[in-house]
Amino acid sequence: MNRNIYQFGAALLSGIVFGFGLSLSGMLNPVRVQGFLDVFGNWDPSLAFVLGGAVAVAFIGVQVMKKMRHPAFDDSFHVPTSRRIDGPLVTGSALFGLGWGIGGFCPGPAVASLSVVIPQTLLFVVAMLIGMTLYDQVWSRKT
Repeated sequence: MNRNIYQFGAALLSGIVFGFGLSLSGMLNPVRVQGFLDVFGNWDPSLAFVLGGAVAVAFIGVQVMKKMRHPAFDDSFHVPTSRRIDGPLVTGSALFGLGWGIGGFCPGPAVASLSVVIPQTLLFVVAMLIGMTLYDQVWSRKT
């Protein structure tokens, strides 16, 4: 029971830090994200710096993980084992990219943006949840 409380607390704290970082960097504003994707117009490079910082933090985290026998609050690390590029991966990546480009959000910032009450955010999150449910109910049963 205590392990579950620690896992929940660690996940909650991680989410709070992630959301604060998104807010601090301005990534809760979909116009900034879309400005990054507008390379032939009024390009906004700020997302490149946010992504670079994220890659640096993730790199350090992976290096620390490699030196650990197991995580603090679980028996093993849950990392992908498949390195195969297949149709579902390419299709999912394309859908993610389309949603990101059209909506200006990916799932984490979309959920965090609910806190600033932008009506389009609610629509995006509802559509995202419907898509996740459809995948779970229809396509995931085929595998």
